[in-house]
Amino acid sequence: MKKILFIMTVLSSTSTFAQEDKVSFALYDGIFISGYVENGAFLNFTGPNINATYKNSKFILGMLPSLRFKEDKGTPKNAFVTPNLGIGFTYSYKMWAVQIPLYYNAKTATQNGQWHVGLGVGLRLNEWKRQEKK
Repeated sequence: MKKILFIMTVLSSTSTFAQEDKVSFALYDGIFISGYVENGAFLNFTGPNINATYKNSKFILGMLPSLRFKEDKGTPKNAFVTPNLGIGFTYSYKMWAVQIPLYYNAKTATQNGQWHVGLGVGLRLNEWKRQEKK
């Protein structure tokens, strides 16, 4: 308990200095992507991620909460639209974005589970808002 109190005291007493005094507020932040994967389409927004920004470019490695659109030809059939969580790399420049997502399909009675790579393009929402102000 003493260690936790000591750590909390040290963390709360340290101060950080920003390089800029400017604070900006964003009602939304993210990237809207649509694309193709495994004979179907997907629609996603970037989710929790690790990212780096350099000038007008943003590099993102993160989770991709998605809706996948795919017609199931088997019996019984899955729904045409299914929620899915993928992982992937996204690169955006100004307001445009390109994404390479990976989605996992679980094993079934007839197929092994495997990862599928896709390709998507989309818009960076915060950058779009920023360019409207200019």
